Parts: sequence; structure tokens; C-alpha cells
Amino acid sequence: MSEPQADSNPGATGGRLVDVVLDEASISRSTPEVEHDRAVAIYDLIEENSFQPVGHQPARFVLSLSLVEKKLVFRVKTEDDQEVVTHVLSLTPLRKIVKDYDLICESYYEAIRHATPSQIEAIDMGRRGVHNEGSAILMERLEGKIEVDMQTARRLFTLVYALHWKG
Repeated sequence: MSEPQADSNPGATGGRLVDVVLDEASISRSTPEVEHDRAVAIYDLIEENSFQPVGHQPARFVLSLSLVEKKLVFRVKTEDDQEVVTHVLSLTPLRKIVKDYDLICESYYEAIRHATPSQIEAIDMGRRGVHNEGSAILMERLEGKIEVDMQTARRLFTLVYALHWKG
């Protein structure tokens, strides 16, 4: 029996996000670099993603992300504004990785201005590693609630990091 092939078009057989809304009360303006990362993450997420709330029919979903009482809120609706599910996740498992990611991003943005290309590359490799770790933790936190692939989790982690910037 052959192994199942990875779907080259995420969301083709399951649900997908068609819009992502960040709660304006949960975020504040930050550095131009973080604003750019946030905008790119939303754009990329909408362009290609795999997002399926467990126990619901595949559909085109709208995700609203917010922070409420230091908890991460995933509010999912269908494209035609029908409530699907709301999941509230503790930020505790993500707190250290977000802090680490924040520190390495500061180093990266500073390096872009003053470091050599090889130094920038080394810091960027570390940044991507921490980002992947945060994405894996987010996938674990969503397990049994919302099925996402790693690329979708990576982009969602970028948005979780953007929400973190409020503090």
C-alpha cells in the first residue's frame, strides 16, 4: 500500500482562510519592520493556507485574532458571517518563545542596518529556527481544535507575535 501524497494545494480538500482580521484593540503600531512582517503574513496566509476547524464542514473561513485577558482568541466564521467556533488559548506555552523571537528580531533588524551579509544570514537562520519552534507550539495548541499545516502555523505565529507587541 502506498503512502498518501502530500497535497500540493493546501485547503483543496479542507477549509481555507479567505480573510484574517486582527483586533485593533489588541495591537498597537510598532516598528516599520514588524508592520511589514504583519502585512506580509496576512497576505501570504490568505494566498495559501490550510485551515480546518475540527468537527466542521470544509468552507471558506474568516479568522479574527485578538487578545482578551492575556489569552489568545481565535474566532472563526464562514465567509458569509456564520459563527463557526471560538477557541481561547492560554498564552503561557507561547510566552517564552515569543520573548525569544522578539529578542532575535531586534538583533536581526539592527544587523540589517550595520552588519555584514554573513552576520545577517547567521542571525536570520536563528530567527527562522525560533519562528519554526513557535509555529510548532502553536500547532500543538491548536491540535484537536483547528487543523493547520506548518506554513499556515508559521504565518499565524507571525500574527501572534504582532499581537504580542501591544505590551
